[in-house]
Amino acid sequence: MERLQKVIAHAGIASRRKAEELIQEGKVKVNDKTVQELGVKVGPSDKIEVAGVPVEREEPVYFLLYKPRGVISSVSDDKGRKVVTDFFPYIKERIYPVGRLDFDTSGLLLMTNDGEFANALMHPKSELEKIYVAKLKGIPTKEAIKKLERGIKLEDGKTAPAKIKMLSIEKKKNTSIYEISIHEGRNRQVRRMFEAIGHPVMKLKRERYGFLTLQGLSAGDARELTPHEVKQMRVLASKSKK
Repeated sequence: MERLQKVIAHAGIASRRKAEELIQEGKVKVNDKTVQELGVKVGPSDKIEVAGVPVEREEPVYFLLYKPRGVISSVSDDKGRKVVTDFFPYIKERIYPVGRLDFDTSGLLLMTNDGEFANALMHPKSELEKIYVAKLKGIPTKEAIKKLERGIKLEDGKTAPAKIKMLSIEKKKNTSIYEISIHEGRNRQVRRMFEAIGHPVMKLKRERYGFLTLQGLSAGDARELTPHEVKQMRVLASKSKK
């Protein structure tokens, strides 16, 4: 179920703010009944009309993108920078990213026009595993890594326990590479976690989301998820909420 104004906006009829005005003005009907409340939610089977014109809803689509560094996880950018939707010029549906990856972070990002699917995956209780590979400045001590594994205090609260694995160490360059597995989705979380132990991230890549990986893809490539993959991601998200 999604908010009525969001469905109207997603169909390309008006912006969300304008859609709210149309609802309040009594110009929107749901199942032949005029709706003027903004909190109304609708499902796929509901019939929606705006000023007497039926709303045609898009078929849901689901994509996996290997986001390169230097790309904004948004559908537009007022500074003219490259955004993730630029990699889908052939897609007529109005897709958007599920969550986000920082401008300087590369890796796996899901794209869809299915708000219910996106919300299920991003729900705070949806503990879907996300695996990142981070190149760090310096070489953390074992005790510093244990702090991350136990959960570390950040300005927005203590993190959940993380799984950490050392991949390589370059003593001459004073750098190290670690794999970190988390299930939270706070802003710049992985970078802030390593900064908290005194080892800033030099390079970061999301390698996995749930069971999905970047296998067979290069930076900038995308592929459509299979129906089975979409179903399994829904199942994983629902299980983790219990």
